[in-house]
Amino acid sequence: MDIADYYRQLGLRSGASLSQVKTSYRQLARQYHPDVNPGNEQAKNKFIAITEAYKFLVNVAPHHVAESKVANSTPPTATPPDQGVKAQPQPVKVTRKEVAVQSHTDLSAVEQKLKQDAYFELQQLLKYQRFPRAIALIEGLAQRVPEDLEVRQWQAIAYQRWGRHLIGEKQVDKARIYLKKAVKTDPHNRALWAEVERDFRRLEEIY
Repeated sequence: MDIADYYRQLGLRSGASLSQVKTSYRQLARQYHPDVNPGNEQAKNKFIAITEAYKFLVNVAPHHVAESKVANSTPPTATPPDQGVKAQPQPVKVTRKEVAVQSHTDLSAVEQKLKQDAYFELQQLLKYQRFPRAIALIEGLAQRVPEDLEVRQWQAIAYQRWGRHLIGEKQVDKARIYLKKAVKTDPHNRALWAEVERDFRRLEEIY
């Protein structure tokens, strides 16, 4: 299930604000709560589904979204930390010092929507260290929009994060492969290079 599915569970359009998520959940929870529908298995399953959606979205939904812009919102462009507008999530990043690459690709409305949904899902997958799934997600998006610089940056970051995790798992050869893929994917990102170099030094020190 992707982020758009979670929004649909609550009867909302993708990108709805946190307050909208909370309001919708409260209304639906009252409607489908098991205490209100004793013995109704369908209502119980619906309550479980909306609760799962709420728990996910409460961590990723933007705090404020202009109603007129929700349907046609474009994916957040990655910006340096602490300089973004609160209505947009912070960029996927390796460290706080990373300077994100601005995407210059013109995308269709469908591709913009796809990119936005993938962005939020990628954040969650990286947060919970579900790296293989994160890489599969971002590689699929990169195939769809191969010229998008911002997507390429996210892809490189996913590789680097997976490589760093593999170091901790003592999968040295596999870690080297993904660290090399990271710098090859986004060779002009100096901050990413610094992180990869640090990871390689760690490899040399430990192994």
